Amino acid sequence: MSDAEQRGPGELEVGRTGIDVPSAVADAAAMPDDLNANVFGPYAVPDPQRRKRAASVYLVGAGIVGLAVVAGLPVGMLVMAGALVVIAAIHWLAGWRLEVREGEALEHANRAIGFPVGHASANLGFHGLRAKPIWNVLVFSADQPPTQRGLVRVDALTGNVVEQYSEPVPESER
Repeated sequence: MSDAEQRGPGELEVGRTGIDVPSAVADAAAMPDDLNANVFGPYAVPDPQRRKRAASVYLVGAGIVGLAVVAGLPVGMLVMAGALVVIAAIHWLAGWRLEVREGEALEHANRAIGFPVGHASANLGFHGLRAKPIWNVLVFSADQPPTQRGLVRVDALTGNVVEQYSEPVPESER
């Protein structure tokens, strides 16, 4: 029996590369194609550590400009080389390694919030000058229609809950 057959209806599989919604659940919920991972395949948020590759490119550019000044370009071009080094430093400092992935962030939020979670969505945001990655997890209670909703912010480096907020869903929105 496959993993999808072992899961109950409506259960999500949290995998290493993303969240997989079973085809039967997506069809029953009339999920639009742009949200359905079964159409496009699983999606994983790119690791912000990729910024360090961009920093390397900027440093190479700064080196080329420096060599061009030595070869005869105006000395004022060193300002451009300096700017490229500054941009490289900013990218390097903001190149955090994402230690907590989407599925883990959902699990941390589920444990932190004070009600059983039904639907949830994780979005990666960034905080501060060094652009520290923070998962913003929107959760809804498991009852139908949901009576509670909340936002849990999870540190993407440590998995610690940074802050959380929950409230009842107003009758007018159910």
